[in-house]
Amino acid sequence: MKLIFFSFLLIALQTSSQIKVNEQRIEKHIMEMAKFGKDSIGRNYRVAYSVGDRQGRAYYMELMKSAGLEVTVDFAGNIVGKRKGKDLSKKPIAFGSHLDMVPDGGNYDGVVGSMGALEVMDVLKENNIITEHPLELIIFSNEEGAMIGSTSIAGQTKSEGMKNVSNSGLTITEGVKAIGGDPDRIKDVSKMPGDYLAYLELHIEQGGILDEEKIQIGVVEGIVGIEDWEITVEGFANHAGTTPMNNRQDALLATSKLVIAVNESVNSFQGKQVGTVGKITAFPGAFNVIPGKVIASLEIRDLSHDKIMMVFAEIEKRAAEISKASNVKISFRNLNITAKPALMDKNIQSVIEASAKSLGYSYKTMQSGAGHDAQEMAQIAPSGMIFIPSVGGISHSPKEFSHPADMARGANVLLQTILTLDKK
Repeated sequence: MKLIFFSFLLIALQTSSQIKVNEQRIEKHIMEMAKFGKDSIGRNYRVAYSVGDRQGRAYYMELMKSAGLEVTVDFAGNIVGKRKGKDLSKKPIAFGSHLDMVPDGGNYDGVVGSMGALEVMDVLKENNIITEHPLELIIFSNEEGAMIGSTSIAGQTKSEGMKNVSNSGLTITEGVKAIGGDPDRIKDVSKMPGDYLAYLELHIEQGGILDEEKIQIGVVEGIVGIEDWEITVEGFANHAGTTPMNNRQDALLATSKLVIAVNESVNSFQGKQVGTVGKITAFPGAFNVIPGKVIASLEIRDLSHDKIMMVFAEIEKRAAEISKASNVKISFRNLNITAKPALMDKNIQSVIEASAKSLGYSYKTMQSGAGHDAQEMAQIAPSGMIFIPSVGGISHSPKEFSHPADMARGANVLLQTILTLDKK
């Protein structure tokens, strides 16, 4: 059945695939956006709600208007550009990404998807194509800080989080106001399941798989879930010079063994799950004192929440063994800062695959190890993601780079996917 559906898609795509995006225009827009947000020492600092973010958003909104879109800013600070379809009774097809970046980040994370989505609108305008469905280009606010824009649309915004301070120095409440939103009405932004026909997002991979394997398009099957814990290891702080090696309760030594056990536990399961200890703080933190206490982090990611908890159970088992052997106490506290696994829609994946094939692009199915707005949108709409290669697998860095040809390929796949879904 899938083969028949795939063949049908390829036939349907043969005529529309002659319409292509403008590679030079995409690159020009990305380079223009890169000018916004440089700090006093030249770092890329277009963090959410900052002056650079506001300037970049203003520039982008002018581009949206030039593409013939009806542009508004919703109560969460999302920029929404609407294009009418032939049948206003049909559900909109939404697509987009984000413009904000991490501190000293790169010029492609989020922006490739944003400029690729804009290019789709430009191409449709230039070719006088009116889709059956209305189209909505969404630029989500504060993706890097807390996914405020997409969680608001998905109806998941928590009022207590609005007091948190963003990287710009403003609270989320202050930041939403600064970009034209209304934090008091942010819950009014939420959509219901079924309000959109589909949501699509083009993005750089942020990893090295596509680049290493020389594959042009990644068809995302899902975005991993994330669970975080705080680990506390309690031993006994004592004099480093007078306490014999065989009479120590060294919390840092036990933690070191636990870090190795985490790696071994994660690798003991089949699959693509990952686990990381990324932060360790030893107390009292002196040259001449055996560490009596350590606080560390643990993060586990996978497409299956059940798999995450299975891996954690194995880590807990190993921790109990280390605790007994090292004469220390090891405890775990779940931080409840979780991201649920989000599977992308199977039919949309098939359309993306067929689009790539009709254009002659190589592709592979893969998961996303990083979080995206699409994982929030997947709660209310059938969703799909298109990846393009990140050179060297580098992201969240000024050295982040994707080739213009790859950006154009991704935008072409986005365009063809939208045109195919529009026939529904």
